[in-house]
Amino acid sequence: MTINEKNEIARLRKAGRSMNDIADELKLSRNTVKSFCRRNNLTGPADQMPDITIPDTAEVKPCLHCGKPVVQTPGRKVKKFCDDTCRNRFWNSHLAQVKRKAMYEYTCPTCGSIFFAYGNRNRKYCSHECYIQDRFGGAACE
Repeated sequence: MTINEKNEIARLRKAGRSMNDIADELKLSRNTVKSFCRRNNLTGPADQMPDITIPDTAEVKPCLHCGKPVVQTPGRKVKKFCDDTCRNRFWNSHLAQVKRKAMYEYTCPTCGSIFFAYGNRNRKYCSHECYIQDRFGGAACE
């Protein structure tokens, strides 16, 4: 829903129009109009409704990867990238800046070496070779 539609809903509700009429006029779902009205106290008698105007305060910032303009919608999570491709390319080229919270330290049961695994709490072996050695009696890692 756009800012203009939100302001129009508020104006029409203040004028005493029903939610069904507003939804039909603006070609929106009745539930969308109803939810907006409920969140903004636009229910009940028209003389008790607050006068609200939602300002258009959308910011435009550059994409961190390519520099294209990215529109920041107020009240939403801050966007840093114009699309998923730029987001993936940026983080793949800036791996040192990735905040890795799920680093786990293990000792391999086959070779006894200490290793770190990211994001897998259930990992047992340091390599595929150690897994094969422990499971099937294949060649062990050094």
